[in-house]
Amino acid sequence: MIRPSFEPRKRGGVVKNSLATRWGIIGVGLAIGVLAPLLQFWGNPGNMGVCVACFERDIAGAVGLHRADVVQYMRPEIIGFVLGSLLAALAAKDFRPRAGSAPIVRFLLGAFAMIGALIFLGCPWRALLRLAGGDLNAVLGIGGLIGGIWIGTLFLRGGFTLGRSQQAPAAVGLVLPLVMAFFLALLFIFPAQEGQSLSGVLFYSLKGPGAQHAALGLSLAAGLIIGGLAQRSRFCTMGAFRDLLLFRQTHLLGGVLALLIAALVVNLALGQFHLGFEGQPVAHALHFWNFAGMVLAGLAFALAGGCPGRQLFMAGEGDGDAAVFVLGMIVGAAFAHNFGLASSPKGLGPHGLESWLLGMAFCLFIGFTMRKKA
Repeated sequence: MIRPSFEPRKRGGVVKNSLATRWGIIGVGLAIGVLAPLLQFWGNPGNMGVCVACFERDIAGAVGLHRADVVQYMRPEIIGFVLGSLLAALAAKDFRPRAGSAPIVRFLLGAFAMIGALIFLGCPWRALLRLAGGDLNAVLGIGGLIGGIWIGTLFLRGGFTLGRSQQAPAAVGLVLPLVMAFFLALLFIFPAQEGQSLSGVLFYSLKGPGAQHAALGLSLAAGLIIGGLAQRSRFCTMGAFRDLLLFRQTHLLGGVLALLIAALVVNLALGQFHLGFEGQPVAHALHFWNFAGMVLAGLAFALAGGCPGRQLFMAGEGDGDAAVFVLGMIVGAAFAHNFGLASSPKGLGPHGLESWLLGMAFCLFIGFTMRKKA
């Protein structure tokens, strides 16, 4: 049975989590909408204060999975998302290790979600932040995201399921948080060296978006705060649009709109708003591909049950299936940059068309074939 993603968990019939209320979700959206433009002001790339897809791509580059030298940096925000979610879940006794729901399918959904996002050049959060910064190309991206989610809801109505996850040992739920803690340790042990692209085992961009980042402490702190707030509130952009389309519910949508409005206000205050299609930072103006890339990403998110941010937060609270999706996105980023699938500000990658067709074919195949029989 499909349920709205906002339904709060109860204990003894009393809702214990105020952040999961309508105003709690709005408050979390406002917090993210303020922190993201500030991270841009403090050094992150333009209209990319927070971008889960872009930052996971940078992490893939930092550990050498791809050698695109302009997008290599161990982003502390992603580490903070997972560890902040873990800490919040442990504090609320909400850490629930589980796994076992179609892991190979989730891995490939993560990979194709990343490919779609890199055709557009951003995740759902960045689409909102790009729009809040004046980038009108984001309108096409958000339209494509909603279109992909809508296709996913058709499959959900038809009985689509990846199966049920099962309770698992605590170690299963701790694997991705431990990986992120290890990545954080590498950042401290092998910091960037001036003028050097390789520091010990980590790669660092010397130019391009990967070389633009806020101070480590600020990035990590913002990631921890967002991770904790989002874990408690169940904040999810995909879930917001899915719940609207499936149930006509606007609970999560309030948080998404709050993020957009807060980011717009902060960008205007900081002089970071520049209206138009052309000349936007880390973006291209190919309207069809801005739309189509996010159709693929939105469909993959809908089938997997969460946007890329939500997958990180679920992984932090013990969901091993979400962790598999996250790893799929990181590997997908490596494929995208190693084989010319990702877009750039110059336009579509050399094999972007083929990768989009393959991704759509895979998602449609999964949608049609993985249905619960009556």
